[in-house]
Amino acid sequence: MPCCRSLLLASVLSLALAGCLPRSPGEVQEVPASPQAEEITLPAPRLKGEASLEETLAARRSVRQFTDEELTLEELSQLLWAAQGITAAWGGRTAPSAGALYPLEVYVATADGLYHYVPQGHKAIVEAKADLRDELWQAGLSQDAIREAPAVFVITAVYARTEGKYGGRAERYVKLEAGHAAQNLLLQAVALGLGGVPIGAFHDDQVQSVLSLPSDHEPLYLIPIGHPRDLRSRSGGVGGVPV
Repeated sequence: MPCCRSLLLASVLSLALAGCLPRSPGEVQEVPASPQAEEITLPAPRLKGEASLEETLAARRSVRQFTDEELTLEELSQLLWAAQGITAAWGGRTAPSAGALYPLEVYVATADGLYHYVPQGHKAIVEAKADLRDELWQAGLSQDAIREAPAVFVITAVYARTEGKYGGRAERYVKLEAGHAAQNLLLQAVALGLGGVPIGAFHDDQVQSVLSLPSDHEPLYLIPIGHPRDLRSRSGGVGGVPV
């Protein structure tokens, strides 16, 4: 009987540990691209910058006013990688994910179009070749940062990826993960001499419609990023209070 109990305990521990271990590369979910989809291979991300983590944390502010200067492809590449880039051979990413299920999908809208980031291969799929920022601005309660920024990053959630394992707690885990990715993005912006602001106030259904998102991609964040217009804009907030 003790032997049976030992075997049962070993089996339970094995299953528990299996849920904590990272998924293998073959298990990491990837959104299939249409055969006609145009793909852009992004420049390789830099793994060493000039600013320390402590410096970027100290300098981070919500920036809502931007210059007209566009972001370079290298800057867009670095920002996308910071949000959801792959950092391990088995598929681990820059932001932690419950069960390594990776339910987030990241898009970026620029003057040139809408792009969907694909961590595998570090590339972007061209979803549209039109400037959708004005329509996003309308969906985002007419917050000028959305229309003014050269790039608006959109973090969306596919809850089903996490629900299969975590059931009713999936929504909590996914939204926590979105916060991790958003902070990565904002800190990377600071390290590049840029600024941004996380926006959660918008009409979800309108954002989905403007971007023609799949029905299971729920938008959680709009994050305008660009070159700060002046030093005062780095303080952000109401009445210049840093936030």
